[in-house]
Amino acid sequence: MDICRRTFTVSMMGGMSLKTWGLTPRPNLFVLVLIELLRPDFLETAWGKLTNGGFRKLLTSGAYFPDCRHLASTFPATTLATLATGAWPAEHGIVADSWWDHRWRQTVKASEEELLATTVAGQIAAEAGTRVYVVAPDAAQAGLVASHPAARLFWQNREGRFNTLGTAPDWLSPFNTQRPIDALHGAGWLAAGAPAGSKPLRELTYNAAHPKVFDELYQSSPFAAAAQFEFLRELATNERLGQSGSFDFVCLVVSAPARLGFETGAFSPLMQQMTLQLDLQMESLLTQLRRTLGDKGFDLALAGCHGAPPAPSPSARSRMAVEGESVAQAVESALRDRNLGHVQKYLYPFLYLDGGTARDLEPLRQAAAAAALEHPAVAGYYTAGGACSSRDEWERRFRNSFHLRRCGDVMLSYRPEYVEDYGQGRGISYGSLYNYDTSVPLCFYGSRFRSGSFESPVEAVDLAPTLARACGVAPPSSSTGRVLAEALAE
Repeated sequence: MDICRRTFTVSMMGGMSLKTWGLTPRPNLFVLVLIELLRPDFLETAWGKLTNGGFRKLLTSGAYFPDCRHLASTFPATTLATLATGAWPAEHGIVADSWWDHRWRQTVKASEEELLATTVAGQIAAEAGTRVYVVAPDAAQAGLVASHPAARLFWQNREGRFNTLGTAPDWLSPFNTQRPIDALHGAGWLAAGAPAGSKPLRELTYNAAHPKVFDELYQSSPFAAAAQFEFLRELATNERLGQSGSFDFVCLVVSAPARLGFETGAFSPLMQQMTLQLDLQMESLLTQLRRTLGDKGFDLALAGCHGAPPAPSPSARSRMAVEGESVAQAVESALRDRNLGHVQKYLYPFLYLDGGTARDLEPLRQAAAAAALEHPAVAGYYTAGGACSSRDEWERRFRNSFHLRRCGDVMLSYRPEYVEDYGQGRGISYGSLYNYDTSVPLCFYGSRFRSGSFESPVEAVDLAPTLARACGVAPPSSSTGRVLAEALAE
C-alpha cells in the first residue's frame, strides 16, 4: 500500500477521539472573544458595577487567569497574531502594525500575507465537518486570525456596513440596511445604566466638511463595539451556530477600546465606561447562547490583546512624548562622526541601518544602540546580533519580539510610560514591553473547563494550544505555548 508518512500520521491523529485524551465531548460551538486593550485591573476596578451575567459570570464560573503575559512587543496586530498562532513575533513575523522593508525601501503593513505561521482558527477550518467565522473591525485583522481560505470573514467598513468575501449571505444586506450609521450622527454616549435624558459623556458630532472626525468618534465608542456584538448575535441566529451538526468556531475581535485608548490612555473615565459597556454586551451574548444552546451547548474563551499606558500629564508631555526623528538624528550624528554608516529608517521601535560594504554589521549596530541610549527617552536596546542592554526577563521580551528579516538592526525601548509623539498634543502609543502593555486577562468558560482563579502567571502563547486541545485539532505550526491543562475539565 502506497501511503506517505505524513498521510499516515494525519490519519492516526484523526482517529483519536477526544476521549483518548480524557476530555469531555466538545460542544458544537466554540466562541473566542478578543478585546484589544483590556487590562486585568480594568475588571478589578469595575467589579462592583459589573452585571452578574457578563464578565463577572465568566470570571467566577470559568477558568480565570488574571496574570496572562504578552512577553513581547504589544502592537495591536502583533498581539492579535500572537494569540492566534501561539507563537511570538520572532516566529510569526508580525512584529508591529507596520515595519520597514529595507530591500524595497517601503513600509509593509501587517496582514495575513505577511503571517509566517498557521493559526488555531486555520487549524480548525482545515478539518472536515467544521465551520469557522471571524468578525473583526477590518479585513486585515480578520485575516490575521483566520489565515485559511475556508474561514468566512466579516468586517465593518467606514460606512458602518459589514462586508464579506465572495457571495454574501441573504441576511447580511437587511442587517446593514436596518442599522444605518447615519442615525448615530450627534448621538450621545451615556454612562452605563444612566437613564434616558442624562447628560452624555461624549457626543458623536458630525460635520459634512470633516466626516473623519465622526468616524474616529464612532470607532472609539461603545456604539462600534455594540455593532460588532450585535452582528455576532445575528450571525449565530442566521447561521444556526452550534445547531447545524457541524463543529462551529467563531472569533470576535473588538477594537473600540484600543481606538479610545489611542486618544485617552488607560485611566480616562471613558475607558472605565467602555469596560462597563462591554460587560453589557457580553451579558447579552451569553444570554442568547444559553437560551439557544443551553448552558452546556457552547464553550467560550475571552482574552485581552494588550494593555495601555496612562496618558502623559500636560506638564510632562513635552518630555514624555518622544519625537522619533530626534532619536534617528542623534544616532545618525554619532555614526557619521565615527564614519561607521547611516540610519536608513527609524520606525519605532526599529532602527534600520546602512553599513555600506561592511560585511559584519554588528559593530555598527552596537554603536547605534549606544548612541540611542544617550537620548533621554531611550531605556534599552536589542541588536540583530543578540547584544542586549539587559540580561534578565527584559532580554527575553526583546528576543521574543525580534524577527531578523523584519526588525532591522536595532530594537529600542523607551522609558516607562513614554509614548510616541503624533504631533497632536495628546494620545498614547502601543507596542512597549512594559507590564502595563503586556498584562492581560484570560478566561475559559464552558463545560470543558474548570471553575477557578489560577494566580500563577501564564503566557499569551498558551491560548492557541489550549484552544486546539479543547477543539480536538493539532496546535498551530509554530506554537511554542503550553496547553493550560489546569483549566481543562478532564
